[in-house]
Amino acid sequence: MTDIKTSAKPTATATKRPEIWAVANQKGGVGKTTTAVNLAASLGVLKKKVLLIDLDPQGNATMGSGLQKTELPYSATDIMLGTTPIEAVIQPTQVGYRLIGANRDLAGVELSLIDMPRREYVLKEALAKIEHEYDYILIDCAPSLNLLTINALSAATGVIIPMQCEYYALEGLADLSGTIERIREVLNPDIKIRGVLRTMFDPRNTLANDVSQELSTHFGGIMLETIIPRNVRLAEAPAHGMPVMFYEKGSRGALSYLSAAAELVRTTKKKGLNKGSSK
Repeated sequence: MTDIKTSAKPTATATKRPEIWAVANQKGGVGKTTTAVNLAASLGVLKKKVLLIDLDPQGNATMGSGLQKTELPYSATDIMLGTTPIEAVIQPTQVGYRLIGANRDLAGVELSLIDMPRREYVLKEALAKIEHEYDYILIDCAPSLNLLTINALSAATGVIIPMQCEYYALEGLADLSGTIERIREVLNPDIKIRGVLRTMFDPRNTLANDVSQELSTHFGGIMLETIIPRNVRLAEAPAHGMPVMFYEKGSRGALSYLSAAAELVRTTKKKGLNKGSSK
């Protein structure tokens, strides 16, 4: 295991907007939370100021960051209901980023949001108070298009789509792209797909290779070059409450997520969208 460093409290850096990435896929089991946690940690390793928001009632990103979801003093629920200032909800972690945690209380929030004015923008308006303190904000979304996910997409500047190379991947990506286009037209004209990340990839699997090629052919402009392999250490790390680079920094999983983070930083910089490093 690697040494664990406490994340430093961020300081304000003028009025620059960070990259806000929703990590989303309407299909479950594609490595979404694993991607959110490990990209956040990798960006921290790259000396970026990072906030990870767990917006999934399962609270797996919270647990995977080393916090107990049942012991949170405040959570994403408090932000969505407007009962606690966002500054009080943000928690430090020992894995290089700060966190807004979640637990099963978040599952009941949607009923309360229905009657709220500007219900799709609750998260965006809360983030506006603190976003200038970070370089990157990542939002781990639930595997469904509910009001919580719509809030994430309304707040985001981009979407990271983790995807397994399996039979229905092409259809699923087309459907999700259509959903994001509708969000762009109705709620958030600035949102873009920042990248599709192939996860749990086994190069020995003929179908996986075929689907990967098809994805590159049809969606080449948004596919990340980095591919996340199936990796034992990557699967073990959540049980230890840490991202894989804090569990086994030399593993293929850790190196792949570090490469994906560097690629995302590099491509946003090329597009003139990068908001700077923490230095």
